[in-house]
Amino acid sequence: MKKYIIGIDTGGTYTDAALIEAASGAVIATVKEPTTHYHLATGTGKVLATLLRESGVTPADIGQLAVSTTLATNAVVEKKGARVGLFVIGFVKHFRLPVVAVVFIKGGHTITGAEEEPLDLENLVDKVLDLAPEVDAYAVCSAMSVENPTHELVAEKAIAMIDPKPVFCSHRISDQAGMRERAATAALHAKLMPLMQEYIAGVQVAMIRQGLSCPVVIIGGNAKAVTIDQAVERAAMTVASGPACTAHFGALQTSGDALVIDVGGTTTDIAIVEKGQPQMAANGCQIGEWQTLVEAVDMFTSGIGGDSWVGLDEQGSLRIGPTRVQPLCMATAIPPASQWLGAGARGRCLGLVREEDAAAELTAMDDPIVSFLRQNGPASPAAIAAGTGLSSVPLEKRLENLIRAELIVEAGFTPTDALLALDRIAIGDKGAAINGAKVLAGIRGVTVEALCQEIVRHTEKKIEDLIIDYIIHRYWGKSLTSFISSRECHPVLGVQFSLKIPLIGIGAAARYFLPAIAQRLGTTVSFPEHCEVGNAVGAAMLGRSYSSEPRP
Repeated sequence: MKKYIIGIDTGGTYTDAALIEAASGAVIATVKEPTTHYHLATGTGKVLATLLRESGVTPADIGQLAVSTTLATNAVVEKKGARVGLFVIGFVKHFRLPVVAVVFIKGGHTITGAEEEPLDLENLVDKVLDLAPEVDAYAVCSAMSVENPTHELVAEKAIAMIDPKPVFCSHRISDQAGMRERAATAALHAKLMPLMQEYIAGVQVAMIRQGLSCPVVIIGGNAKAVTIDQAVERAAMTVASGPACTAHFGALQTSGDALVIDVGGTTTDIAIVEKGQPQMAANGCQIGEWQTLVEAVDMFTSGIGGDSWVGLDEQGSLRIGPTRVQPLCMATAIPPASQWLGAGARGRCLGLVREEDAAAELTAMDDPIVSFLRQNGPASPAAIAAGTGLSSVPLEKRLENLIRAELIVEAGFTPTDALLALDRIAIGDKGAAINGAKVLAGIRGVTVEALCQEIVRHTEKKIEDLIIDYIIHRYWGKSLTSFISSRECHPVLGVQFSLKIPLIGIGAAARYFLPAIAQRLGTTVSFPEHCEVGNAVGAAMLGRSYSSEPRP
């Protein structure tokens, strides 16, 4: 029997790894390295190489690699991933989902599987021709396709004859009722499958380079390990992979009830533990605007973390997230903040990925933004607009496509920079963080200290609101997001909340935000050993459980 198991968690900011002893589950070593988005194999390979080197363990001693990732969750929250066109067949009541377009087509079947109305192929073909330039994949959901998938199969074939992009049918992804939820699940799968293919390929390349030949499993959102092929075929099942490991790591810390809060660079994930056991979502997980039929732990996620973009609108009002950017203190090869940072379209600095990482793609692109950045170096959207002559809508559309393709790196001021400027953390270039804070503080007419304290407080409040909304949604089935976020400034009603269960903190940023939140909610927070890489430890432990199960 091989002696060790490696758990890897790839997040939006860091890729973490943990080495555990297979027999006892003891954590032997942990490593944290920046995630390399354009070429995921680079960051994964680096974290594996560092883990093996620092632990002194040889590849031959590794019996399994268990992988978790929040990339899928992040893609949904940040509105990234593949652009999807969704066809809904035979459903009269219209609904919206966060896709490029939801197109309703006549057709569908009854609950007995009999055709209710012929499929409107002519309209389907016309809509595919319209959508083809705007989407990367298609999803199809037909009424009662769980009883008779004929219209989905015909639509799939018709789309393929016009446009060779991938098509995903709901009957292959979910056999549960609920038209909107099945449509969302199929669309989410279409959105995430290319991302999972790229990620898994990166893991495999990294393993080859490090001489690892052990079996690999991916942790699904239901905390069960699946094979690589299963993870690609049903990519939506990995959407809550990171939170599943969050919940499992938290459950290892208590035999009672607790909220497990993972504050990362990109998102904050919340899971609940009852009597020492992670709880499953009763009706499928919800990620942002997506209510799905995906089996997953009971969790909540939102785009707020240590590396969330802090921006000012033209009136100087503060906003944080959901976009993740490189903190100024960690960004390299960008001009000083005083040369570009400001309100509105001057809030971010955009640069091309390293030429050696994407030489072929960048060389082949005839894009005015790429040409401008190659000639002038990193710049704000305002400078790019002035230099290229692109107006706001075409500029944003082109930037969105380049960012989705991971060809552009975004930098900006973040809560991490605010913490550094306040001397609460020691990481990166403090001077860059302070210079950025000076610019933004000048716009708002406050001191650097006051600005940074406001940003930290604003970040804490968004996490606190997320916790409260999760509890209300879990126990009462309602979302009071708009009320909760504005409760402190309501002219008539004053409301305070308290928690009767403790918090367990996970993630690199948790220690800096959760203590104040716990105090305001009248509870306690603990930070277990290895909590900074808790998801990687959770992945390894779940992989250990899988490897100890009898195989058929």
